[in-house]
Amino acid sequence: MIRAVLWDFGGVILTSPFEAFNFYEQRKGLPLDFIRSVNAANPHDNAWALLERTEIDGEEFDRRFAAESDALGHRVRGADVLELLSGEVRPEMLELLDAVIAAGYKTACLTNNVAGGEDRADVRAVMDRFDEVVESSVVGVRKPEVEFYEIACAKLDVSPGECVFLDDLGINLKPAAAMGMTTIKVVTPDQAIADLSAALAMPSG
Repeated sequence: MIRAVLWDFGGVILTSPFEAFNFYEQRKGLPLDFIRSVNAANPHDNAWALLERTEIDGEEFDRRFAAESDALGHRVRGADVLELLSGEVRPEMLELLDAVIAAGYKTACLTNNVAGGEDRADVRAVMDRFDEVVESSVVGVRKPEVEFYEIACAKLDVSPGECVFLDDLGINLKPAAAMGMTTIKVVTPDQAIADLSAALAMPSG
């Protein structure tokens, strides 16, 4: 029996930063998805991982990311990447979240984020809707580390088998599925709404 719905933030509730990455790459004459390839190299210990666990600050991230990207053929300042992270709230996903809450499910936001990130009123308003928010910059672990999901389950007092988890990255869904969660890869809002509605036996219209 599903009792809780766990939500990624960027790429699920917010538009994906990957869109901004691609626009930057186009402007700078970089290969498509180059920034993502830097983030995928040594994914547990690279500059991005260290920043999301608050093991380095923004200045050190700027230096490390530039060095890591340079080693892959194109130097990109980490500070430039951080400026690309802001997304816009997807109204249809916010409506879905509200419907899930109204139906009585427990909710948590599971987000890999950066300490001292942008403080926006629209983001705060969404975060306030969740029963719990699990932030990598606060707990010191990040998706896809299993401990991150264990923390979320403990906060909601549910087992993994009682959870549905939505994320736009397969690498983050894989350990959740292995723990017993029902997982949904978010490709588009319409698809996510249909898949979650089916998983919860809720009306999708």
